[in-house]
Amino acid sequence: MPASLDPNLGLNYGWSTGESGWAAGMDANLKRLGALVGLSVKDRDLVTPPASPANGDRYIIPGGATGAWAGKTDQIAVRIAGAWEYHVPKVGWMAYIEDEDALAVYKPSGWSAGLPI
Repeated sequence: MPASLDPNLGLNYGWSTGESGWAAGMDANLKRLGALVGLSVKDRDLVTPPASPANGDRYIIPGGATGAWAGKTDQIAVRIAGAWEYHVPKVGWMAYIEDEDALAVYKPSGWSAGLPI
């Protein structure tokens, strides 16, 4: 039976016992959990991806972004295995913005201004 997709984090689940092909879905699940649980991002106003990001670096992409981030407004960019992966936020997700020392919430209108903490 093909796996189902969780509507919040986009995780695969529901494989049948012994089903082949589950490993790729599970690898994707683990990368997604590592990227989004306890979400903390370095910045949210960089319009150009950093030149030398470290694996694990996360950013919220602002409007007007260029390069690899073009067209990904409000998404979370995560550097994994030397490449950018993108995650579309859901309403209610929260992120700590490191360079602002603030907490932001994703709303239907986009990311909130951020509350200092």
